[in-house]
Amino acid sequence: MRRPLFAVIALSLLATLPACSSRGGDKERLKADLAASKVTTIGVNAYLWRATLDSLSFMPLVQADANGGVVVTDWYANPSNPGERMKLTVSILDQDLRADALRVAASRQVNQAGTWVDAPVQAATVQRLEEIILTKARDLRRAAIAG
Repeated sequence: MRRPLFAVIALSLLATLPACSSRGGDKERLKADLAASKVTTIGVNAYLWRATLDSLSFMPLVQADANGGVVVTDWYANPSNPGERMKLTVSILDQDLRADALRVAASRQVNQAGTWVDAPVQAATVQRLEEIILTKARDLRRAAIAG
C-alpha cells in the first residue's frame, strides 16, 4: 500500500515543478516549493503526509486518509517493553508546511495482571513525535528543492 501512495505523491510533486531555466533559479525554486507544498491530489501538505507515514512505518496502520489528513495506528508494543503499548492519531490540518498544521494524539496502556489499563501519556512524548514528523517533512522539502 505504501509504495503506490509514494508513487502517486512523487508523480504529483514532479508534475507541479516548473521547467528549470538558467534565469531566476532562486525564484523558480521558490515557486516550485510553494506549488509542491499545495499538491491537490491529496488534501493536505504532501511533505507532512509522507513524513507522517515514514515516521510511523514501524506501527500497524488502521487508517490512512490522505484527503482528510488523518493517520490512525493500531496498538503497538515495543518488543523491549511489552508491558506497555501506544496508539497514535496524527491529523494534518493544512496544506502548508507549518508546525501548527500537525496534531498528534497518543493513547497509552500498561499491562496489569494480564489486563490493559489506560495510563497517562507524557506531554513531552507527543511533542517529540510532532518534532520528529516536522523535521522529516522539512528534510523532504529541502531534498525536493535541492533536487
